[in-house]
Amino acid sequence: MFIPEINIIYSFLTAFLITFVAIPKVIFFAERLRLFALAGERAAHKGSVPVFGGIAIFSGLMFSLLFWAELENIQFILVSFIIVFFVGVIDDLLALSPAKKLVGQVISVLILVYLQELQIDNMHGVLGVYELPEWVSVLFTVFVVIVITNGFNLIDGVDGLAGGIGAIASFSFGVIALLMEQTDMAIISFTLMGSLLAFLKYNFHPAKIFMGDTGSLVVGMILSVLAINSIRYGLVTETIKLPNKGPLLAIVILAIPLFDSLRVFVARMFKGRHPLSPGRGHIHHALLRLDFGHKYTSLTLYAFAISLVFLSYFLLELNIHISIAILAMISFILLIIPFYMTKNKSN
Repeated sequence: MFIPEINIIYSFLTAFLITFVAIPKVIFFAERLRLFALAGERAAHKGSVPVFGGIAIFSGLMFSLLFWAELENIQFILVSFIIVFFVGVIDDLLALSPAKKLVGQVISVLILVYLQELQIDNMHGVLGVYELPEWVSVLFTVFVVIVITNGFNLIDGVDGLAGGIGAIASFSFGVIALLMEQTDMAIISFTLMGSLLAFLKYNFHPAKIFMGDTGSLVVGMILSVLAINSIRYGLVTETIKLPNKGPLLAIVILAIPLFDSLRVFVARMFKGRHPLSPGRGHIHHALLRLDFGHKYTSLTLYAFAISLVFLSYFLLELNIHISIAILAMISFILLIIPFYMTKNKSN
């Protein structure tokens, strides 16, 4: 018998336990096969650290959803997750070109749009835009998924950072889904949270394993699905009627990867560099240069993410444009401060 509230709890626990048990096995095989991220490849870590933590995350997620979700309601969402997972695995093994990774992501989004019928078809007045024409809706949905997925991938540079930010985001989306009685999205959210919390046991500083692109692309894809759902439906309950605040909620919950990536892309373009070129210009790099270390860099950005989620409570009643502008201003100020501090330190 399907009991939504109990299944949400079971999905969280199942994902946590499977991921927790799987990670030591993944570490063992990664070490045997010498599947390492060498120092300097991903972040300022020392020595060789096994990758493919994403396999354990994905295993916990998929088995939990197979056990506890109504599969007929999310079958094509699962297909899109599987496609992105294999793109990540191949990339970690063979280093796919950005174009090939992009093709895999686009295919997964098109499955969501045309088979799952999950897309952004209304912007609820943001920039004066309401209902979107079908072709614009499809293109914009593809764009949003690519931005979120790759933005999340880019913050995976410090022990525990991507896993922690992902857990905070999935919990936030899960609470919204619970309030709106969206059982399927709540199960996906708390399942992801369970997998990520188990992963953090091994990934928090000093990291014993990294999630790799296998993990970061899958987690980014799941958060994209949750964000699209939020943008599409807003926040509507028996007592709360805010159908047009979905874009604000999605931006607030994913503020760190979104605003940090935007700041980096703009800075690189002003310097005449490709926006996706490698570099050490992200917020976590600035905090590391300020001698925060991996542990306190992650904890600082956790606190930033949680503070913004609480801030959204006070922004919900404001005009959508004003609320997004306030959010953007606060986010950019907080993200820029460490870079000014590093300049003063170097002087």
